[in-house]
Formats: sequence, C-alpha cells, structure tokens
Amino acid sequence: MRRIWLVAMLVTLAACGTAPAATAPSMRYQADATVLSSPEHGPQLCAAVAESLPPQCGGPDIVGWDWNAVKHSARGGVRWGEYHVVGTWDGKTLTLTDPPSPAPRRNAPRDRSDLTTPCPEPVGGWRPVDPAKATERAMEAAIDKARKLPGYAAAWLDQSYLDEIKGFDSQDPRWVERYANDPERLVLNLRFTGDPNVHEAAIREVWGGALCLSRARHTEAELRALQERAQKEIKDVHFASINERAGYVEIGLWVVTPRLQREVDEKYGKGLVVLEGFLKPVGS
Repeated sequence: MRRIWLVAMLVTLAACGTAPAATAPSMRYQADATVLSSPEHGPQLCAAVAESLPPQCGGPDIVGWDWNAVKHSARGGVRWGEYHVVGTWDGKTLTLTDPPSPAPRRNAPRDRSDLTTPCPEPVGGWRPVDPAKATERAMEAAIDKARKLPGYAAAWLDQSYLDEIKGFDSQDPRWVERYANDPERLVLNLRFTGDPNVHEAAIREVWGGALCLSRARHTEAELRALQERAQKEIKDVHFASINERAGYVEIGLWVVTPRLQREVDEKYGKGLVVLEGFLKPVGS
C-alpha cells in the first residue's frame, strides 16, 4: 500500500532554564483540549494524549473542575473528555473562570501550503525525466542519499496534483491507496545549504522523477543542535520539534507572551526558535 508521507517530531520533556515571562493574573486564556483525571492525579490539561484505553496524559492542574457538570468517559478510575476551557493562568495552574463546554469538532481542510515546490515549473509541467527511475523505491533511495550529502537540510514531497483530483479525501484509505504518493506525478524536493545544484548529478543517479533542489539557511543537523540547546535553556517546555522546510525550531509552552518571544529572538536569532502557546488569550 502506498502511503502519504508525514514527518512529525514530538519530544515531551521536563526542561529547566530560562523562565517564561510572567502573565497578568487577570488575563484569561482558552484552549480546546483533553481534560483527564486518574487515581494518581486530579483533573489536568493535556497537550498530547496516548491513545490507549483508558487514554493517558498529564499536564497542569485545573482548579474548579467538576466532573458531575460535564459529559465524560470513564474507565478504571480514569475520567476524560474533550472540552473548551477558559481560565486564568498563574504559570502552573489553570483556574476556570467559565463553565467548560464541549470542544468544537472541526474537519481540518487539506493544507499543503508548506509542501509546495519553490522551483519554477518547467515548460510542459512537472514530469519524470527518466520514468524507469520514477518509482517509490527510487524515491526512497534518493532521499536516503540526500541525507548523507554535505549541507543536507530537508526533504519533502509536493503532491499538488492531488488538488486536481475531484473528490480526493486524504482521510479515506481508498483514495490514498489509489492516488497518493504517485512517483510519476509528485515532485521530490531536496534542500541544502550552499549551492544545491552541485548535488543534482548524485541524486539523478537514482531518481528520475520530477526534482526541485533549493537552498536552505541551516542544515538539519544545525537545527537539531539548536533544538537540544533550546530544550535545556527554556523552562517548562512540553514539546520541541524542528521544521526542516521552513528552517526553524518550534518550542511548545503552555503560554507564550510577546515579551518572551522577543527575548528568545534576541538569544537565538530572530525566527530561529518559534514559541507556540497551547493556551491562547481570550479574544485573540
């Protein structure tokens, strides 16, 4: 079975170091999230959930929670549900100011904006130069070879052709099996620091499909090193990952203030470490 390629890196940890800037005590924050309690702890807000039965997760405590006031699931002493929560944040605890409500269910639209190809489209459109080498195995070999070349930064597949297929549903395995990851129609994107074109001959030894080579500011290795440093130096990180295509490190915190992002920009370089707050200010 062919498959949609998705690279997602999530690191959950307890870090210490630079503390997030203080927030106004009266400022209210909101989130759509899982709330879970277990025999080990009371109601907590979860940014990530292990999909077991019962599920497992943990996070900051929630003050003012009443399971009797909300619909929820329960098993083995664990109670949980998906809710829209609103409250104040003291840096460690969310204190409810509004009754929780069911989290809205949304079907996220397909968004491949960050997977588009930066190279200009050739005359006649994107097509293989050697169809015999435009196979899934050849594509995997090309990516593997690229990762070993100097200056490697990122690899991704542009499958914009899927937008031309009427009714394509990325959630339906039948559509995915039939149309996704077609080596003869997708564009293999590889990004390197320096002049990326010096690597074309090596890649073309194994890959005959459509190819775009573009330039990056930082290698994948450099971003990973920056991620490790930021995880150690920024306090209360609940996840960290790198975005190879965009060339930055993303750090997840419960709350992010403009002041804290400015401090991080000054320390690591503007745009190199992007903070993502789980709790959003009400009204934002």
